[in-house]
Amino acid sequence: MPSFDKLAAFDLAKEKLIKSGCSEENTFGIIEGILDAEFSGIKSHGFHYLPIYCNHLKIGKIKGDATSSFEKISNSVLKVDADNGFAHSAIKKGFPEIFEMCSKEGIASMSVYNSYNCGILGFHTKRIAENGFVGLGFTNAPASIAPLGGVKAVVGTNPFSIAVPYKGSASIIIDQSASVVAKSEISVRAKSGESIPEGWAFDTQGNTTTDAKEALKGTMAPSGGYKGFGAGLMVEILTSCIAGGNLGTQASSFAGEDGGPPSTGQFFIAINPLKFNSNFENTLKLLIDSITSQEGARLPGAKRQSSFQKNKNKDIEISDALLSRINEI
Repeated sequence: MPSFDKLAAFDLAKEKLIKSGCSEENTFGIIEGILDAEFSGIKSHGFHYLPIYCNHLKIGKIKGDATSSFEKISNSVLKVDADNGFAHSAIKKGFPEIFEMCSKEGIASMSVYNSYNCGILGFHTKRIAENGFVGLGFTNAPASIAPLGGVKAVVGTNPFSIAVPYKGSASIIIDQSASVVAKSEISVRAKSGESIPEGWAFDTQGNTTTDAKEALKGTMAPSGGYKGFGAGLMVEILTSCIAGGNLGTQASSFAGEDGGPPSTGQFFIAINPLKFNSNFENTLKLLIDSITSQEGARLPGAKRQSSFQKNKNKDIEISDALLSRINEI
């Protein structure tokens, strides 16, 4: 299988993004997200997405020369307009501002609208935690989950994430979608012709299906039934009703070519834990120990953090089929 060191992988992605109409400045955030996904062992959000990103740049679903801007609403509230470009660029621009706000005020929030798919949400909350704050993140997506008892999608897979700092790193990363699995997991299997496990999705009639292609036409199964839909609805309220992104029912596909820019939204909250509790780290350590002391138990996010440390200096492998698609860009 072809492999690339970090620099070669970065250059490959940058070349294809620029050739597809992305400004050089706007390539950096999205490539960081791609590489982080690869090193973290989440390949469904790594180079797998590069051909989709490039196609969406070419057809105008992503504005390659977008110029994100922000407005300070108060001492602890930031509003970011992503200008229908990559979410990564807008988030990266806003984070230093809310970190400064959070240091002073104890808590800060940032809304992002006119945005695109932000990739792995935990990639962004991890950065908040690495700066010493508890990070909460929410992002909505094109509708793919129906309410309990219904067959028409209302909310997207709409993940939420929380990352918790401890001694300079993210000790815990909870990153979960409102669906049983991320939709990209089904997309990967649809392209390869693999079936999906029963319970992941429904067909257009609301029946459980193991056919990945039929699943993409139907709806995703919510995690925990009505609880999953409720979590997705919470995210929709924060990212659309509050942040100003399109509702999932209004947003165009993150994968297909239909429609213009999805114009979805994100919402982030940064909390300075020491402003609330000077004993935060000691309490957190007790909590962490109560989990890790049990044989076979692991902290949420430990697997991706371990994979990142293990892979960050290794070459990135790209399958022949995927590399062929990338080379055609």
